[in-house]
Amino acid sequence: MIEATTRPVIAGNWKMHKGPAATRAFLEQFAALYEPRENRTLILFPPAISLAAAVEARGGRHDLHLGVQNIHWEDQGAFTGETAAPQAREAGAEYALIGHSERRHLFGETDQEVARKVASAIRNALVPVVCVGETLDERQAGQVDAVILRQLNAAMEGVSAEYNGALLIAYEPVWAIGTGMTATPDDAAAAHTILRTALVQRFGDGAAGIPILYGGSVKPDNAADLLSAPGVDGLLVGGASLDASGFARIAEAG
Repeated sequence: MIEATTRPVIAGNWKMHKGPAATRAFLEQFAALYEPRENRTLILFPPAISLAAAVEARGGRHDLHLGVQNIHWEDQGAFTGETAAPQAREAGAEYALIGHSERRHLFGETDQEVARKVASAIRNALVPVVCVGETLDERQAGQVDAVILRQLNAAMEGVSAEYNGALLIAYEPVWAIGTGMTATPDDAAAAHTILRTALVQRFGDGAAGIPILYGGSVKPDNAADLLSAPGVDGLLVGGASLDASGFARIAEAG
């Protein structure tokens, strides 16, 4: 049985925003706005340089989990500028965002590299949050299913079919990230159904416990509608997660 994660999952990816001081200020404000709730999982992905500040500022708020936005597939070595999974874990991360569209499209990350990073995360007791999603050209060409299944299957290449640890998938259509365009609830539901079917085929019925998040121009005013779509188990929030008040409203949605 796949390890359960309380749903919905609300995750915030800060990308290259918020240094340590801004991270402390955010968490202080967020704690004042949002009371812990047992019926959902919250995750923040600050920049690696701000992870220690986030761990410190979180204090006893164990309802709020922390992750890193990227890891290298090796546990150590001459890889200037990279963060290894054991380092991230030691610094307080529980989750690792892997294969985000910006890593794929801006930095040339391949499906094979994503697979190696997923394996490293699992090997080092980090929960992988694996991102998949199509570009606008791929959507218009009717390739949504083929693209997201290729990315998912490649990412799972090194994961045993008997794996029963925690795992999250994030469907993030590239055309909806930072553009103001958002997939409709029906679009999200269709993609999530494809991904769920593939996960069950690989891992068995326990794959029903793998949360699949939607990401792409999520905002306080569309969060509830997206969460109500069939098969949407949570949200991966970008720009809207940078504002403590807005992120609190999204965390309370649904």
